[in-house]
Amino acid sequence: MNPIFTSVALLFCSNIFMTFAWYAHLKELNHKPWLVAALVSWGIALVEYLFQVPANRIGFTVMSVGQLKILQEVITLTVFVPFAIFYLKEPLKLDYLWAGLCMLGAVYFMFRDKLA
Repeated sequence: MNPIFTSVALLFCSNIFMTFAWYAHLKELNHKPWLVAALVSWGIALVEYLFQVPANRIGFTVMSVGQLKILQEVITLTVFVPFAIFYLKEPLKLDYLWAGLCMLGAVYFMFRDKLA
């Protein structure tokens, strides 16, 4: 299987768990002590790392660390925006579009040597 595709797929899975670990407690556990939220989040983050570590190891066979980081950030934004809108009921803002455009610029600069 293509290492880039495999890395991207694993990073998507990782980011879904990461987003829930970082933000779902704001909705689901806001009435609990922060320590409970932290422990639940750590449990979710463990699953996230089970996807993230192999994703980075596989991706590093064909990409640089900088490229992996930018790829991960783009995936994070791709996962976070629908999560914020549909799960946390945050309003859709143009700021997400501007952030996405900035990320596209970052992708260009990190991958431009592979584009030529």
